[in-house]
Amino acid sequence: MKACVVGYGAMGKIISEMLGAELACNVALECEYKSLFDVKDSFDVIIDFSNPANLDMIYDYCKINKKPVVFATTGYTNEQLAKIKDLSNYCPVLRSANFSLGVILMNRLVKEITPILKDSFDIEITEAHHHHKVDAPSGTAKMLLKSVVDATGFEPVYGRDGYSPRKPNEVGVHAIRGGSIVGEHEVMYCGEDEIISVRHLAQSKKIFAVGAIKAAKWLVDKSIGYYDMENVLFG
Repeated sequence: MKACVVGYGAMGKIISEMLGAELACNVALECEYKSLFDVKDSFDVIIDFSNPANLDMIYDYCKINKKPVVFATTGYTNEQLAKIKDLSNYCPVLRSANFSLGVILMNRLVKEITPILKDSFDIEITEAHHHHKVDAPSGTAKMLLKSVVDATGFEPVYGRDGYSPRKPNEVGVHAIRGGSIVGEHEVMYCGEDEIISVRHLAQSKKIFAVGAIKAAKWLVDKSIGYYDMENVLFG
């Protein structure tokens, strides 16, 4: 496999280093290639660790060239997410809110636990990240929230303010920003006299690169369609 990495920020540099000989090239304003359309090197798959502003370029390039693409960027609008889905009609597309293998397993556990506990436990989701992160709640928190809402139909409440009791059919979502926190996510199931917590702590950004590389190697020979990390890990 030869990968073209879009983006050369913190994650772009980490994944480029970890790819080693499997790195074909980088595409970023600070690199030789400013656009995918400038690339002269041959490659098998695109890994995007940049920002939502690059989506139009990736969409236009992959629609023409049919290259598989792994979207590891967060912060997309609903319209942009729809555009990513549309791209999967032309080439293999894999998108995940988080590429940590542990987080994907955590989400699977949430899907299994929530239907069992929803009638007698209050559910709260918290996430914490470094102070440079611009989107809140995190894409991973939104992924966990979707798993909870799909299983319960509960109404999301983002943070709390004012003077009113908690409603029974709601799920709280809370974001913390501070320091150099890599990423922490927790789903709490709070019952009478007992609490069950499903928690994941990221201690290095390398875990996201490991997952994205695994996803790229899995995607490279797949047929046109839309995939996620659960497909990679669980089939």
